[in-house]
Amino acid sequence: MTRYDFTPLFHSTVGFDRLARMIDSALETADSSQNYPLYNIEADGEDHYRISVAAAGFSEEELTIETSEQALTITGQKSGKTPETLFLHRGIANRDFVRKFQLADHVKVTSANLVNGLLTIDLVREIPEEKKPRIIEIKKSAPKSLIAKAKQLIEGEKKDKSAA
Repeated sequence: MTRYDFTPLFHSTVGFDRLARMIDSALETADSSQNYPLYNIEADGEDHYRISVAAAGFSEEELTIETSEQALTITGQKSGKTPETLFLHRGIANRDFVRKFQLADHVKVTSANLVNGLLTIDLVREIPEEKKPRIIEIKKSAPKSLIAKAKQLIEGEKKDKSAA
């Protein structure tokens, strides 16, 4: 198992320790032999995503989708009743599973569908207005010479009023 040291990164950044933990977690998952069930992750535009999981043989009642703290967990648990069948070849896996995905900030699950053994989960990134970039207007200041002239005019008007 390969480990990466992110300590040099922390000398010039603030608040990225969560990112380092996510990378460590992803590396541990990649190193494990968990490859069931198969899945795809698709991007549809800049803020829309879809996860497709091959859940052949599972019904809606046997699948659970849960989100918690930037994590999406898909669980498949087969019901205990299975007819005794003599398989000459068993290529379709029919076992329980737990598949976890780390979600980025502000990514929410919008829908989930199970059609023909393919579980599709649609996600969207919804950035709150206060988190979106905004343009700060730079106010233009008058040159010092104009300010000095304006002060002279105001003082001159005051002298004219007092003399009258």
